Amino acid sequence: MLSAADNELLTRTGAGTAMGELFRRFWLPVLLAQELPDPDGPPVRVKVLDEDLVAFRDTDGRVGLLDPRCPHRGANLFFGRNEACGLRCAYHGWKFDVDGRCVDMPTMAPASSFRERVRTGAYPTREWGDFVWAYLGPSALTPALPELEFARLPAAHRFVSKKLQQCNWAQACEGALDTAHFSFLHMPVWSADDAVDAAVSRSSVDRQRTRWMRDDPRPEFEVVGHDVGFVAGAARTADGDARYWRIAQFMLPNHALTPNAFPGENIHGQTWVPITDEAAWVFCYTWNPDRPLTEEERRAYRAGRTVHAEVDARFVPLRNRDNDYLIDRDAQKRRTFTGIQGVSEQDAMIQDSQGWIADRTREHLGPTDAAIIEFRRLLLRGARDLRAGIEPAAARAGAGYRLRGGSIVADRGLSFADVMQKRFGNAVGRADG
Repeated sequence: MLSAADNELLTRTGAGTAMGELFRRFWLPVLLAQELPDPDGPPVRVKVLDEDLVAFRDTDGRVGLLDPRCPHRGANLFFGRNEACGLRCAYHGWKFDVDGRCVDMPTMAPASSFRERVRTGAYPTREWGDFVWAYLGPSALTPALPELEFARLPAAHRFVSKKLQQCNWAQACEGALDTAHFSFLHMPVWSADDAVDAAVSRSSVDRQRTRWMRDDPRPEFEVVGHDVGFVAGAARTADGDARYWRIAQFMLPNHALTPNAFPGENIHGQTWVPITDEAAWVFCYTWNPDRPLTEEERRAYRAGRTVHAEVDARFVPLRNRDNDYLIDRDAQKRRTFTGIQGVSEQDAMIQDSQGWIADRTREHLGPTDAAIIEFRRLLLRGARDLRAGIEPAAARAGAGYRLRGGSIVADRGLSFADVMQKRFGNAVGRADG
């Protein structure tokens, strides 16, 4: 469990909070690039870390992320005109470029230099991996972009999406690191052996994985730190004298990679960006380093497979907190553990059910919570260190984010270090060896 004070420290990310300052030392995804498809297109409202902003793509294709309040009279620039390399306020015509500079002030005489002294708040942005990333911290400490593998590949090798999470960011991220839950949350019902085929794809490999997870609900965890976070391996009993290892990654401050992929299979990851302390955007990505994704795979992800959710035009999952995730109690009784369709929606249901902000003072943790414990330790230490003036080293280690999660079946006698070498060719899962 955590103390009430530590729970507050972990979960609060607004301006001036210790965890909020830690988040602001890193680049964060704030939009899908497709949300700003055209130069001079409509502006888009953005809210991250409890801060209201407005984004636009200017005539030259650059993305601006501005304080939405016009410094003249406080009108909202979301209603402004995006034209000629600037966002023009609809109230009196003041126009601001992507850097927040006032480039036109028609209410003042042409010879006036007043506009040169007027700016609106602006954050730097980068487009990377089909996301728009923003840096909300001190300009003198601008970090490296995280070199996540999906973003370094050709666009044909990846699929990205975005979904709303209706709870605090931290408990949602913890859910991705708690790989023990696969033995329950995503399973067919215990009594229905033939439901395994209905719950997973038809390959014998998928049926084996499901059986191993169903039959061994007590995976043994190993957690190893690295430059930007940690890798967590969970070993279950497989057939014969083998163990089924599922290896997840956590990268500061808010990225996780799933443990599902055998060599050659698609890899999945998620990044949680707080909107407020009671909601987050989850940016999801799937990639294959060896080949382009097929159109069939893309259709499946758009329909809500793996980490991706089926969402509406506002990126709200169709099955969500407000409609009880369209739970089917008959299906829960007869076919699946939850009666809820979709791995992503099952995760969201259980994470949201912990409360808008989980109360960790009431928990009782055990051995299968090893990755959760390390996640909290790492984040709390990072926030405290920053408050003491120690900047996060991970923010400067962009290449350290070139990591993979994955699975392997290995001899029971192999150590976790040996398993990592066998699966990835190195100790921590680096994508580049």
